Amino acid sequence: MAGVTIRGVLFDFSGTLFRLEVESGWLDGIMDDAAASELMRRMTAPVTADADVPEDFERRDLDELTHRRVHVEMLVRAGVGDHAKADTVYDRLLEPASWKPFPDTAEALRLLRAAEVPVAVLSNIGWDIRTVFAHHGLLDLVDDVVMSYKEGLLKPDPELFRIACERLGVPPEHVLMVGDSEEADGGAAALGSAVEIVEPLPTDQRPRALIEALKARGVMR
Repeated sequence: MAGVTIRGVLFDFSGTLFRLEVESGWLDGIMDDAAASELMRRMTAPVTADADVPEDFERRDLDELTHRRVHVEMLVRAGVGDHAKADTVYDRLLEPASWKPFPDTAEALRLLRAAEVPVAVLSNIGWDIRTVFAHHGLLDLVDDVVMSYKEGLLKPDPELFRIACERLGVPPEHVLMVGDSEEADGGAAALGSAVEIVEPLPTDQRPRALIEALKARGVMR
């Protein structure tokens, strides 16, 4: 990729631009703070192949109903209570206010817009994340939002990256993919795209990773 000019940027959503972070006490009456902290750890950490996950877990981001069913079952297993309580918690997890942007998310998107570099979000997700961007006043700073459940494809399928690049109007070899998963987001490399991986840390522990990723590929100085 040496000497290649980046003319478009793809960002992952969860763990890259935003992170699921809800206020302390949000599960009062359902579980104590220690159990709530463990639940948040499970919901934001990568799931290993041998983890106790529901059937259809691998397909959870291909349609809305499967996403709800799988995550409600995960919540029940995590100890939130019965399926009715788990449904309530699930809905809370999808509220835009439950998702916090990283400290440099807005800055990175604004700098790219000022530089006239097109931006798309590419996410393995089972619900419409555009509400999160709108809630935080950032939706106008992205040119497209490509979601797996709308396309019927999952990263690292090269076809999903190809679709995203076409929406940007930029050849894949001139696109940078920024994400938090080498396995999923790294799939962009199959099309010749540059890839930068950031750590999905709590937002207050990762202040400048997006800006640094863009600088590393010469997108900004």
